[in-house]
Amino acid sequence: MTPPEQRDVALELEKLRGTVEAGFARLDGRLDLALQRTEQTEGELARLGERVAALEQRVWAASGVATALGAAIGYALQIIT
Repeated sequence: MTPPEQRDVALELEKLRGTVEAGFARLDGRLDLALQRTEQTEGELARLGERVAALEQRVWAASGVATALGAAIGYALQIIT
């Protein structure tokens, strides 16, 4: 038969083990949620990057057209006057 102190220690260790396991389970859940959010954010950033690249191409094309048009109008005005 085990002395009372050893039984008390064993009982406390079992409680501590349960507490630690519950804590790890909570941490696992939080890490899973953080990973899911990170993956969603990475996907959103990739989509936004694609949209920005498309907008930049449109702006560069529009600025090129505007520059050419401005030069043509300036040249035409010089000829007319």
